[in-house]
Amino acid sequence: MNYQAAKGFYEREGHLRVPRNHIERVVISDNASGEGQEERELRLGAWIENQRSRAAMPSPERVEQLFAIGMRWT
Repeated sequence: MNYQAAKGFYEREGHLRVPRNHIERVVISDNASGEGQEERELRLGAWIENQRSRAAMPSPERVEQLFAIGMRWT
């Protein structure tokens, strides 16, 4: 869910320089038909910062996903 929020932010803004206090609103549905949708607020800025600063890097797959949408690790 956080990755999808990051991808949406990148597609909208063209970068992942997300301010630490940024809240991203995402719509989540219970099934493929879109029924049961709810809006959630994700602390995207904190999540991005945590991805950058973790001592143990995310999995290689996650690193590749984030790199593909403009993540800078420094």
